[in-house]
Amino acid sequence: MYWSSHRLRTGDEFRAVTRGGARSARSHVVVHLTLLTQGEEAPRVGFVVSKRIGNAVVRNRVTRRLREIVRPHLETLPPGSAIVLRALPGIDEQPFAELRADVDSALGSASRKLARRGEGRR
Repeated sequence: MYWSSHRLRTGDEFRAVTRGGARSARSHVVVHLTLLTQGEEAPRVGFVVSKRIGNAVVRNRVTRRLREIVRPHLETLPPGSAIVLRALPGIDEQPFAELRADVDSALGSASRKLARRGEGRR
């Protein structure tokens, strides 16, 4: 799987997802989920890891962990969907298993919210 086809790239894309989609938060991560296009475009993902999380080494480690957690979910998401995962302070100290459980839970909750709104059935 090539990540280049699954990346959100511009600030406009990030804003569209964070402002227009379903949101679900857990202790160390916030998940935003929406449908950007109705085509057969692959699901896309973006990560927001601010300097409040730590230095560049810590931020890159957090991003790699989140990317690995999201990877299996890309196959189950509808085409044209987009996710933004925003890391909250303390995420770098959370064990991987707990972080995976938080992201899975938040992503499931955001998916249900999106489906209730009718956006997930296009």
